Amino acid sequence: MLALRLARGGHPLTLLRRLLVACATAVVGFLLLAALSHALAHPQQPGTSLVQLVWCLAPLAAAVQFAAAVARTDPGSRSPSALDAAGVGPARIPLLAAASTAMSSLLGSAVALVIYLHLRGQLASLPFDGAAVKLLAADHPLPVAATLVLLCVPPLVAAGAAALATRPGVLPAIAGAAAGGGTHARTAESGAHGEAEAPRARAAGDREAQPFRVLPGALPASVTLPWGAAFIAAGLATETYASRSPKPLSLSAVLSNSAPGVLGGWLLTVLGLVLAGPGLTQLCGRLLAVGRPGAVRLLAGRVLQQEAARIGQPLGVLCAVAGGGVAASELYGASPQDGARMFGPLTLLGAALVVLCVTASALTAAAESRAARRPANEALAKLGAPRRLLRGAAALRAVVVCVVFGALTWGVGQLAALPLTS
Repeated sequence: MLALRLARGGHPLTLLRRLLVACATAVVGFLLLAALSHALAHPQQPGTSLVQLVWCLAPLAAAVQFAAAVARTDPGSRSPSALDAAGVGPARIPLLAAASTAMSSLLGSAVALVIYLHLRGQLASLPFDGAAVKLLAADHPLPVAATLVLLCVPPLVAAGAAALATRPGVLPAIAGAAAGGGTHARTAESGAHGEAEAPRARAAGDREAQPFRVLPGALPASVTLPWGAAFIAAGLATETYASRSPKPLSLSAVLSNSAPGVLGGWLLTVLGLVLAGPGLTQLCGRLLAVGRPGAVRLLAGRVLQQEAARIGQPLGVLCAVAGGGVAASELYGASPQDGARMFGPLTLLGAALVVLCVTASALTAAAESRAARRPANEALAKLGAPRRLLRGAAALRAVVVCVVFGALTWGVGQLAALPLTS
């Protein structure tokens, strides 16, 4: 009931994010039902139907990641004092986030079922009624149990991801950022009142800001970046070895699981890019702050280092998806007839959902990072820092991240497509 009241009284931007989660879940549910229709229409091809169902995991993973990102930015999850007044302690915040996400996802699953039945021609006559009778196997009866199970999978997985994303120990980083910014402001004000209060305020600031500094510290660059590079190298090597054949493998052979080694190599490469994202982001920050940086370069580098744990993983996922797009375009250029046969309407729908979800997740993480830096930016403004300094640092961060991750995306995409096109 509390989750429903928070949903009704939420900010319009919060409601828009939840509506987007519902839309993403609706597309995933429709793809799962389409895979069920293929199994009903082709009972003699269980392997092909299973492959089509397995490929629905990619849109499902993208939608779940977006749902988790939305749950982290939910104002209800980031207002522990207000929730404490309502009798909701820190241990119940994940349950609240899971309930809110489940409501949005269940709405999406319901919409998916209505659209699916409408396109099969089983609802009242409306525009596009029965437009996909052949594609969705409308001449076969729909099993109720299988339909309900498939529609319940996205809400359950999304709710679990939301609970994990808002569990105690993850959200305090946001509060720590606000405490750190407020502490710096108090330290600056203490200098105006007297030099005797400055050491104590500085010590208190160090103690309060410590949780925020520890979270995105040296761990991403020193651990995840080497592991990510190792997984990327292992994935490319596995793909190269598995693609050795008398003639080049076609795109349809790879996507139909006729070359599991190639798919395994791609999966290792994607995992490596996701692992390398935080470390690569922090490395960009360190390179910006190396030597004798100016104010803009120093501020941009420090922010990238501190925010690496928050924005690095969504950037790594976005890099993986973009690299897959580069590889797919190279493979399509090598065999356009085979690619046109494989990229049907359902494939394009799933690919569009993946791209939109990972992009929205990266933008949501950027908005979360901006909200966490707001107290520190206000403290800098009180100290007399010009607004153009903050804008210049933000632009420099964006340019450096785009250049580094763009180069990595292009390089990995080309290397992933090279064994299948040569």
